[in-house]
Amino acid sequence: MRRTKVERKTKETDIKVDLNVDGKGECNISTGIKFFDHLLSSFAVHGKFDLNLTASGDDEHHIIEDVGIVLGHALKKSLIEKEDIYRFGHAIVPMDDSLAIVAIDLSGRSYLVFNAKFSSEKIGDISTEMIKHFLEAFVSNARININVRVEGENDHHKGEALFKSLALALNEATRIDQQGKSAPSTKGILYG
Repeated sequence: MRRTKVERKTKETDIKVDLNVDGKGECNISTGIKFFDHLLSSFAVHGKFDLNLTASGDDEHHIIEDVGIVLGHALKKSLIEKEDIYRFGHAIVPMDDSLAIVAIDLSGRSYLVFNAKFSSEKIGDISTEMIKHFLEAFVSNARININVRVEGENDHHKGEALFKSLALALNEATRIDQQGKSAPSTKGILYG
């Protein structure tokens, strides 16, 4: 079972993550930011990741950034043995007027391409700029490559479609390749 617990406590935040990559989508999330909780719940449910996550802190920016850091560390730690994973994953998710496309490479090299624009400053109680910032923290700490494209009119739908697509792509990339006996790379190793 690929499961890990990571905790991080600073003067600004207190984050606890228990992640099971081989889960069923069971989750218990509490960050104090309702729409962020909803996005993370969508991520867990659609990715079939068991995720228990609690976060508290002094402001929205620090909480969301630090959740990205800790969740990224948890994913990296869960996938320490990457020799038999698919490595690549992608998903396309429509949600009413919106469409989200996410492609992932679990190569050990961190890079984020983020092609999404939001028309409002907030979706519920989360600043829309924090969606990209969360992904930046997640990608750099998980050491993965994610390419995101989102279009549509309704910001709520765009945010939710993005996290569902992220979940499905990550689920595909982390799956065990039953035929794989070595790292899916011409180098013979995936860095991480």
